Amino acid sequence: MKKYDVIIIGAGPAGIITGVTAKKQNPEKSILMFKEEEKGLVPCGIPYIFHKLDGVDKNVMGPKPFVDLGGEVITEKVINVNLESKSVKTESGQEFTCEKLVFATGSKVVVPDFIPGYDLNNVFYIKKSFNYIKQVFEKLKPKKNIVVIGGGFIGAEVAEQFALNPDKNITLIESEQYCFSRAFSKELSQIATEALAGTAVNIKTSVRVKKVIGNNGDVSSVLLDSGEEIQCDAVIMAIGYKPNTDMAKQAGLELNEMGAIIVDNYERTKVKDICAVGDCSQTIGFLTGRIDNVMLASTATAEARVLGHNLFGIKIRKTFSGTLAVFSTEINNIAMAAAGVNDSNAAEANIEYISAKFSDIDRHPGTFENTSPLTVKLFVSPCDGSILGGEVWGGKSAGEIINTISLAIQKGVTVYELISFQIGSHPLLTGAPTKTILIKAAEMIISQITKK
Repeated sequence: MKKYDVIIIGAGPAGIITGVTAKKQNPEKSILMFKEEEKGLVPCGIPYIFHKLDGVDKNVMGPKPFVDLGGEVITEKVINVNLESKSVKTESGQEFTCEKLVFATGSKVVVPDFIPGYDLNNVFYIKKSFNYIKQVFEKLKPKKNIVVIGGGFIGAEVAEQFALNPDKNITLIESEQYCFSRAFSKELSQIATEALAGTAVNIKTSVRVKKVIGNNGDVSSVLLDSGEEIQCDAVIMAIGYKPNTDMAKQAGLELNEMGAIIVDNYERTKVKDICAVGDCSQTIGFLTGRIDNVMLASTATAEARVLGHNLFGIKIRKTFSGTLAVFSTEINNIAMAAAGVNDSNAAEANIEYISAKFSDIDRHPGTFENTSPLTVKLFVSPCDGSILGGEVWGGKSAGEIINTISLAIQKGVTVYELISFQIGSHPLLTGAPTKTILIKAAEMIISQITKK
């Protein structure tokens, strides 16, 4: 039985960045990573396989940076873990042991077994598997009428990409009033839904799937609770993901009520020298301090860098006290992004806020070609002016502006500090320095606070 200093189970973003960071910090340590497939996929790029990338081969991700640093990789499924001996066993019967063991097993799709017909032929899922998605891509090529169930990021992006193929008729089913409602405010959810409606996607909201109907074992239609029946020859289920923690549970690790492995601030479980990182591990909300369920590659890699640096002793203090979900997407050429509090999640967490938004264009002067409108909306504490959340939509720079807002939230920046925010500007790259949208929105918030 070969022994390593570290064994990492999983080669997604969390596993790779844990391995790369740990190897850079401890080049003398032997680190072994297990992955189940020869090739991996960039998770957030999966929807674009169905049109923009035209196949899986342009969306490949793998542990080459880890291998280049001297890490070892075995392509085989781990089927059993012994916490006491810190050993793992693979499908072929090989066994390995280690000083420190890391679960980076990611997440798996939610299979809606409560919907009759969920297991019919030509019902597909957006699994984070190269081999599976490659098969789905080929099987869906001849399909003409496709129903996508779920209007979150994955469902909406997949629907948009399929609808760009002129030979396909795409219908999206969403149970909420608007798509993206779990991540965006009501205002931005409506904007996003309208943007999607501007494509060839046929959207049906505020309705649920009652049954997937089959003919000789194959999908033939979808029945809605409104009574409407939609004819189709394929269904894509995109209703979410859950932590992939069956093996961890079987091994004896403690899970929270959401099925994620319980860890501390440094991704350590309650069992000495056993860690968990990424989608399979517990997250705590940055603002609420409550158990959260954020599954983003950006979150996973942030956690992985913390774990990689501190795997052999705390060297770098973790500077974020909880997970701040930062979302972004682009639908019908409109970029949309959000971080932290908005009017939808604030009510649930009983958070008081005031908000303001400012709109302009992303270049100056506006007579330049290829300028885009841009709007920022800030959600701020009325007590001390600290920034609690933000949303940005319009041009592509929204994706980076939301990252600035995310940093402001994490560092407790107030609107009073934001109005003296020193910026760089250029006509071809940014909006006008006289009306920077972040600063103008902050000024509007201050006006509201002053009037109280």
